Amino acid sequence: MKKFEELGLNESLLRAIGDLGFETPSEVQEKAIPLLLEKDTDIVALAQTGTGKTAAFGFPLIQKIDADNRNTQALILSPTRELCLQITNEIKLYSKYIKSLHTVAVYGGASITEQAREVKRGAQIIVATPGRMQDMINRGLVDISKIDFCVLDEADEMLNMGFYEDIVSILSTTPDEKCTWLFSATMPQEVARIAKEFMRKPLEITVGHKNSGSSTVSHEFYMVNARDRYEALKRLADANPDIFSVIFCRTKRDTQVVADKLIEDGYNAAALHGDLSQAQRDSVMKSFRNRQIQMLVATDVAARGIDVDNVTHVINYQLPDDIETYNHRSGRTGRAGKLGTSIVIITKSEIRKISAIEKVIKQKFEEKTIPSGIEICEIQLFHLANKIKDVEVDHGIDSYLPAIYEVLKDLSKEELIKKMVSVEFNRFINYYKKNRDLTAQTAGKDRKDASGFSSDGGAVRYFINIGSRDDFDWMTLKDFLRDTLGLGRDDVFKVDVKEGFSFFNTDAEHANAVLDTLNSMHLEGRRINVEISKNDGGSNNRRRDHNNRGGRRSESFGGGNKGGGRKEGSFERSSRRGEGREGRKGSGDRRPRRG
Repeated sequence: MKKFEELGLNESLLRAIGDLGFETPSEVQEKAIPLLLEKDTDIVALAQTGTGKTAAFGFPLIQKIDADNRNTQALILSPTRELCLQITNEIKLYSKYIKSLHTVAVYGGASITEQAREVKRGAQIIVATPGRMQDMINRGLVDISKIDFCVLDEADEMLNMGFYEDIVSILSTTPDEKCTWLFSATMPQEVARIAKEFMRKPLEITVGHKNSGSSTVSHEFYMVNARDRYEALKRLADANPDIFSVIFCRTKRDTQVVADKLIEDGYNAAALHGDLSQAQRDSVMKSFRNRQIQMLVATDVAARGIDVDNVTHVINYQLPDDIETYNHRSGRTGRAGKLGTSIVIITKSEIRKISAIEKVIKQKFEEKTIPSGIEICEIQLFHLANKIKDVEVDHGIDSYLPAIYEVLKDLSKEELIKKMVSVEFNRFINYYKKNRDLTAQTAGKDRKDASGFSSDGGAVRYFINIGSRDDFDWMTLKDFLRDTLGLGRDDVFKVDVKEGFSFFNTDAEHANAVLDTLNSMHLEGRRINVEISKNDGGSNNRRRDHNNRGGRRSESFGGGNKGGGRKEGSFERSSRRGEGREGRKGSGDRRPRRG
């Protein structure tokens, strides 16, 4: 892999890159930067969200701008206010050593007069949302008739949001001889039409496959009865104690309802949708970026442009109407090379949609069962133990310790640990011991009994003390275990990775080999510990072949569709009826509130 110094960037940019701590370029940066620096050309770059596209066009753009000329030379269009501000801030950081270069953000929800004044003072680069830019052009407040560069960032998102006419009008105002750089995660027809109409023999860069999902995102689905959708969401949150997630709903109303119920049930949650004021949106996003909110419930439109690092999960509480939107959703996690998980909660009637998504994103889903109460209690117990082990002691408590020792002096070490863990853990036991299994029953499959254990006992579930902090997701951990143990492709299953530990299943015949082999190993100097878990992780069946449930696979969700009139890659619109109202009439017993 190349270094930034090998891409042809000048000294001022390399100094800024060093200050930011960037070491090696991402794939899209390595491909785009030398190409854009070498020649004046149009370019179409297809890369998933979170792959470093801003730097890929920002670095060469800054280097090509004449900082001594105060006229506007470049326009960057982005879909949302949040992304507009983010790009502006990044461009300013990249150009920090070029004192006479000015970048101005132009977006709705702020004073258009003040933005026009900033542009008039001299803005070589304007970063704008399409609606506000069109408004400023109509009022004669900005002149882009002589720009040299136009960048369309997240082009597919802008067009999905209905900005096609604005973009066409804006591009028609710019000179024909400018360079147009189009960056997009996918290549729908509208984006291709823009490229054909306004670009001259554009070069194409593709990172990954067109319209495919990111390799850093694993995909899971959970099938439940419609009435259990909200309860399933809560269990998935409890089964991932360190969750930092975006939860997608179809409508503004459903978004607010789900967020309100999560808050009422003790989760750190908030809603993000179009009915919020700009001040409310800013407040929610600030809390989310600061991780004061763990579960952000959002509509697709409101979530456009969210760029927050370290999102662990994207949860599709309801599937969107088209596959491209699913791809955008899943792109909110697994960013900057980190691992992420995209979860889908579906009912039996929606199973055909999974096959359609797989075909487009070129990745397989793992079918999983909603964790039982016993499994969640076990996960929370190990999470608490890890939390206690890793906590940093504040020595401000030292003066109180003698009195505390006196109170606890009659307890043995074992009794003290039991009581300390029970203070936090009993609430999960009390809540989940009376809750039923949520996984939708499928024909021909044994169902767990009320205790959460499989009826035939043919599989063994294990706890292992390695997890996502060791750079494993379920796929890489499964491969590691299979290769280490010398087992077949399907002999390790039900792999569930948490931050500091994980669970997995094998058939009972492999139990002795698993314990003997893994308990004698070390990983990066740390001893691996494997124990048999008391819970089987749901049904001990391996992943079911959901592609052979009848009917051929199709990118649309209408079966045969004899008329052939539905748009390729779109979900069946009628599936929206009746969805999104599950779980509103009381969620049963309240989950124990988080401390």
